[in-house]
Amino acid sequence: MVDMKRYPRLYAELLKVHFSENRQMAFLSGPRQVGKTSVCRELAPLYLNWDDQDARETILKGPAAVARVAGLDHLQAVGDVLAFDEIHRYARWKTFLKGFFDVYGDGLRIIVTGSSRLDVYKRGGDSLMGRYFLYRMHPLSVAELSSVSPRSTPITPPSPLDDAEWTALWNYGGFPEPFTRRDIRFSRRWQTLRNAQLLREDVRELTRIGEIDQLIALSTLLDARSGQQIVFTTLAKEVRVSENTVRTWTGVLSALHRGFLVKPWHRSVTAAIRKAPKWFLRDWSSIDDEGQRAETLVGCHLLKAVEGWSDMGLGRFELFYVRDKQKREIDFLVTKDQKPWFLAEVKKSDTALSPALDHMQRQLGAEHAFQVVIDEPFVKKDCFARRTPTVVPARTFLSQLL
Repeated sequence: MVDMKRYPRLYAELLKVHFSENRQMAFLSGPRQVGKTSVCRELAPLYLNWDDQDARETILKGPAAVARVAGLDHLQAVGDVLAFDEIHRYARWKTFLKGFFDVYGDGLRIIVTGSSRLDVYKRGGDSLMGRYFLYRMHPLSVAELSSVSPRSTPITPPSPLDDAEWTALWNYGGFPEPFTRRDIRFSRRWQTLRNAQLLREDVRELTRIGEIDQLIALSTLLDARSGQQIVFTTLAKEVRVSENTVRTWTGVLSALHRGFLVKPWHRSVTAAIRKAPKWFLRDWSSIDDEGQRAETLVGCHLLKAVEGWSDMGLGRFELFYVRDKQKREIDFLVTKDQKPWFLAEVKKSDTALSPALDHMQRQLGAEHAFQVVIDEPFVKKDCFARRTPTVVPARTFLSQLL
């Protein structure tokens, strides 16, 4: 378990704010090994993990049995936090949580965690609508390593990150354990074990996919395409399954946080659907090509930002890429309340400003346009004070996100 004192997580602070303002349950979703259990252990004196046999038996006995374990049959002040970890593996988890919350929700605060998306696998039971708020947990980022204070605005002033921390983030990724260990042999073994758990255990347990070897083949092909457009018909031929199957399996890999898709921006939804999405791995440290790694690192930071800002109620934020008919392309576009907000073109070391940035900014009416360069040193200047296309250090730009 990662030392929370050395690397306190933003999500622990977000949940503290959540429980000070809301009675709803907090759903904490995120990839395997991202630190959900550490956050739960820090906040919840009452912890029930579905993978623990004793906890599972208590849950299976029903809400009243859990209430007795939580001491809710004794007079007490509201405030204790109870965490249900990986409970989505229980076929009737939604029915259980609805019943428990409706009866006992005023007596304590509830965290529900899961390594797959808790809002994806609909396994029966009544809707939990109105009974929870979802928080999507991500690996460590430049901004989180610099500050863990929740904010009321999306963008914060730039904050420097120690050189050793930045190098570790680039080399070992943002998942807490390999990041803190900083040992390449450990990281390789960790990646192998995590991939096996995700692609075999989680897929078999949470889906009806039987062709595991072909799914693994698809995952391997996608690993090599991080940051690139993916063509489902091409992948279908390589894996030897139907195009619809590839689309479904890619969705499953996204739901299990193996990677994520970024769609092209288009004002017409139907036109955007017809264009090829880009695929990005969640763990950039496993990518050998430095250009792909750079784009994936920034993509993961931007996804964390748009999901986090949305989860905190700061607006509706989404992540896209931009490509026009002349094949001019910008790596990322972040929209705010369905309007273009800022563009980001990623380079490993190239500081010659891309002319496509100016063109796309004028076409889209985005407030900001950045060329984000990985190798540039930190500059303590607010990127978002600039309204014209600007070359910015990645360490500065990313420190202003989430």
